[in-house]
Amino acid sequence: MTLGHTAVGTPANEAHSTAVTPLFSYRKFWAECLGPAPFLPTSREEMDLLGWDSCDVIVVTGDAYVDHPSFGMAVIGRVLEGQGYRVGIIAQPKWHSADPFKILGKPNLYMGIAAGNMDSMINHYTADRKRRNDDAYTPGDAAGMRPDRAVTVYSQRVREAFNDVPIVIGGIEASLRRIAHYDYWSEKVRRSVLLDSRADLLLFGNAERAIVELTHRLAAGEAISTLREIRGTAFITRGIEPGYREVRSTDVDNLGPVEDHPNPYEGMAPSQCDTDEVADDSVQAVRIMPAKNPAASVIRIPSFEQVRDDPVLYAHASRVLHKETNPYNALPLIQGHGDRDVWINPPPIPLETEELDWVFELPYARRAHPHYGEAKVPAFEMIQHSVNIMRGCFGGCTFCSITEHEGRIIQNRSEDSIIREVERIRDTSPSFTGVISDLGGPTANMWRLACKSKEIEAKCRKLSCVFPGICKNLNTDQTPLISLYRRARAVPGIKKVLIASGLRYDIAVETPEYVKELVTHHVGGYLKIAPEHTEDGPLSHMMKPGIGTYERFKTLFDTYSKQAGKKQYLIPYFIAAHPGTRDEDMMNLALWLKQNKFRADQVQTFYPSPMATATAMYHSRHNPLKRVRRTNDTLPVVDKLKQRRLHKAFLRYHDPENWPLLRDELKRMGRRDLIGNGKLHLVPSRDPPKRHRVVRENARPFATQHTGLPGRPGKRKK
Repeated sequence: MTLGHTAVGTPANEAHSTAVTPLFSYRKFWAECLGPAPFLPTSREEMDLLGWDSCDVIVVTGDAYVDHPSFGMAVIGRVLEGQGYRVGIIAQPKWHSADPFKILGKPNLYMGIAAGNMDSMINHYTADRKRRNDDAYTPGDAAGMRPDRAVTVYSQRVREAFNDVPIVIGGIEASLRRIAHYDYWSEKVRRSVLLDSRADLLLFGNAERAIVELTHRLAAGEAISTLREIRGTAFITRGIEPGYREVRSTDVDNLGPVEDHPNPYEGMAPSQCDTDEVADDSVQAVRIMPAKNPAASVIRIPSFEQVRDDPVLYAHASRVLHKETNPYNALPLIQGHGDRDVWINPPPIPLETEELDWVFELPYARRAHPHYGEAKVPAFEMIQHSVNIMRGCFGGCTFCSITEHEGRIIQNRSEDSIIREVERIRDTSPSFTGVISDLGGPTANMWRLACKSKEIEAKCRKLSCVFPGICKNLNTDQTPLISLYRRARAVPGIKKVLIASGLRYDIAVETPEYVKELVTHHVGGYLKIAPEHTEDGPLSHMMKPGIGTYERFKTLFDTYSKQAGKKQYLIPYFIAAHPGTRDEDMMNLALWLKQNKFRADQVQTFYPSPMATATAMYHSRHNPLKRVRRTNDTLPVVDKLKQRRLHKAFLRYHDPENWPLLRDELKRMGRRDLIGNGKLHLVPSRDPPKRHRVVRENARPFATQHTGLPGRPGKRKK
C-alpha cells in the first residue's frame, strides 16, 4: 500500500485510490496547544475548567462514557483530540426533548452520533423479541437509558436543537443499516438509516481515516455537501455523481473484460443472460459495455422499493454488497430510495500497524467518567484488564457482523505497543490483580495472519479465507503469536495472561505448538469455542468448518492439557434455528451432545441482525453465497416461534421442561426409538414428578456477538 495524500477535489477516476494520508501526518488544528483533557468534557462546567469556549465536535452516544479504547466514542474523541480538536461527549442523553442535546452548546464543525458499542435493538431485545431488563453499557446495568433505533432518534433531536449543524452518523448501528435492510423487529425491509435520520453523512466500519479527513476538510472551510469521495462514507444524492458511469448489478455478468478490475461474479458468469436470472420486468436487462476506467464505475443495486417487494432481489442486492467489500478492488454502490439515491463509497483502507498503535496509545483515562460515582459499568468491568491486539476477521461467518463492520483484512498492533499497554494496566489500574483477562480482539488468533501475496489480496473477492477450506494463499503460521504470549506473561507483575476472545480452532490446529502454548499457559480451566453445529447443511450456510475440525482440535487440547498436568475442558457453543437448518439437523446435534455428555446451560437462537448474509437467507429463503436465480431451491428457514422453540429445546434436551415438546416432535418425525430411559435414548418416556422439577430462567442470549467489538459482555467463541 502506498502512503500518500489524496488531494481534495480529486476527479472520480482517481477518487478511490488506495493512497492515503497516515493518521499522524496531518497538520494539527490550532487547539492542539490546549493539550489533552483528563476526560473529554460532558458538561459546560468541565468545558470551563479546560478553558474552552466551545467544542469543535460533539459526539452523542448511547453508551455510558468510558474513556477506554474498547469504547467507540472514546476512540473517536481521542483520535480527533490527537488531531488538535476540542471534542465533547453527550452520553446517554434523555431523548424526549432536544434540550439535553444542547448541554455543550453548538459545535463549530458537526455533531457525531452513534448508538454505542451495540446495535440498540439487539441491546434491547432477545432473539425471541422479548425486552431485556439490563444493559451492560449503562452504569448499574440499568435498562432503558437509550431509545430503540438510537441513531435515528438522536439525529432527529439534534436536528431540532441545531438545524444548521451537520450531522455525521456512525458506529455499528449506522454501519449495518447503510442500505435498505431487513428489520427483524418490525418484520419488514426498512430504508437506509440515512433517510430516517436525515444525517448529512454516514461513516461505516472502523472510521478513523474517514473522521480525520472529514474533520480537517470541514475545518478548512469545505461544505459537508461537497465531501463525496471519502472512503467508508455514504450519503444521499440524486443521480450519479459527476465523472462516474453506472453499471446495473443485474447486468454485471454481461460485462466484457474490465481492465484491472475482476468481475464481481468471477467464476460464476454465464456467456449470456440466463432467462431465470434475477433480472425481470422491474430491472431491464441491458447489455452494458465496460467503462474505459473502471475506477469511474458505480454499481446500481436494486432500489429500496424493489428489494422491499421482491425477496429474490433482496438476496441479490445482499450478494453484490458483500462482493464489494475488499477495499482494494471495491466499486461504489448506489441504491434508489424514491426520487433520491444512497451512494456508498468503497470501504476504508485498513490502518497500518504504526497507525493502529497510535490510536490505542492515545491518552485514555482507562476508566468510566467520574460523574458516575461508585456505579459500575459491567461492560467496562469485563474488559478493563484486557488488551486488544488486532482488528478484523477473515472468517466471514454469515450470522456475524464482525467481518461486515471491521473488514476481513487483519489490522495488527505491534508487539511493543501491546506490551506497553499490559504494563500500563499493571501500573495504573487500582483493581488489577496481576491477571490480564484477554489478549485478543474480534478473534484470538488472527494476529499477523494475512494473504501471502499483496497482489492476490488486492484482487480477491472471496467472502472468507477459511471456507470451504483454508485458502492456500493464507499464511496460518501462529509462531509470532506464541512469541507475543510468552513475552506478555514474562512482564514483571503479570501472574497470568488469559485468552478469552473467539478462537478459530480451524486455524489453531495448523500450528500445534500454538495450541500447546495456549493450553499450557493461557486457559483458566475452561475454553469456550463455537463449532456452532454438527451437520453439514447448517454449517455450509454459516460458512463454518465441519465438526471433524473441532474433533481434531479437541484431541490436541486434551493431549496438551494432560501433558501440562491440568484438568481442562472445552465448552462448545451452538446455534439453533439458523437458516438452512432442518428439524432433523437439530435432532442429530442433540444426539451428538448427549453422546459427548454435553449439557448446554446457555443456548443461542439465530438472531437476524441487519445486513448479515444469514439475515438475507432468513428473509428471502435464498442463498446469496451462490448466484441468485429465481429457479434456485429455497432454503429451510425457521421463522415461526414454535419451531424456533423446538430447535432451542433440542439444544437443551436434558431439561425436563422440554421433554413433552421433544417427545411430540420425535413421534412426528418417526423417531420413537429415541424416546426411553436407556443410554441411547434422547429423552425419557415420562416426565419427572413435579416436585423434582427445576424451573430455569432463560439465560441471556449471546446477541452481542454481532457487535464485532473486543471483550464485550457475553462474547462468544468462534
